[in-house]
Amino acid sequence: MNILVIHGPNLNLLGKREPGIYGPKSLADIDKDILTLASELGIGVRTLQLNGEGEILDAVQKGDYDLLIINAAAYTHTSVAIRDAIAGVDKPAIEVHLSNIHKREDFRKKSFIAEVAVGQISGFGPESYLLALRAAKSILSK
Repeated sequence: MNILVIHGPNLNLLGKREPGIYGPKSLADIDKDILTLASELGIGVRTLQLNGEGEILDAVQKGDYDLLIINAAAYTHTSVAIRDAIAGVDKPAIEVHLSNIHKREDFRKKSFIAEVAVGQISGFGPESYLLALRAAKSILSK
């Protein structure tokens, strides 16, 4: 099992950027937790943080993974291109958000990715990634 985790734009600022919304953990801390759980679950994980839409497209299209966990951040609400790339590779994807996007500004309530994802996990802070990783193991074990 080979899982790719993509952290989208501005997530490199976690721990400093709006900690009241996104929490105090840095992205490095979150990645460490992801890799620890992946090891416990016996699955391979690669994490990437990408700010550019084109970089995200390239990583998704490369397809060198069995399942994608993606927090496209602001691109969730704006990028038909990322949505189409996920649909185009025909691999399962799980959409992740640290905050509950449905309790935030109206523009954040629409996700282009949700339509092509197996599911969406939001509102659990960094634990959202770990819940997605457990779901990924279940999906790939079937």
